[in-house]
Amino acid sequence: MTYVIAQPCVDLKDRACVDECPVDCIYEGKRMLYIHPDECVDCGACEPVCPVEAIFYEDDTPEEWKGYYDANVHFFDDLGSPGGAAKMGEIDHDHELVAALPPQEHDE
Repeated sequence: MTYVIAQPCVDLKDRACVDECPVDCIYEGKRMLYIHPDECVDCGACEPVCPVEAIFYEDDTPEEWKGYYDANVHFFDDLGSPGGAAKMGEIDHDHELVAALPPQEHDE
């Protein structure tokens, strides 16, 4: 089991979750953040600090965003397990589900 970042993060990337994560498993894509399923220790520290409530425990992901589980998992298909997001910086791609989305509007 792991945590999943869903659509509310797209084009926002607040990063409060990144600052809170004790194991550095939240990676930055072009348009959203992704939780590495093998590096996440299920501590849940990220979930309450997300200002747009984009982070869910895998089983609690709303039905409309269930595809984001696969997006978080398969974002790492080419990366493998780098062992920490900080050294990677922004990764110059997104999962195809995210890349295909129109620009997302966020209230400031």
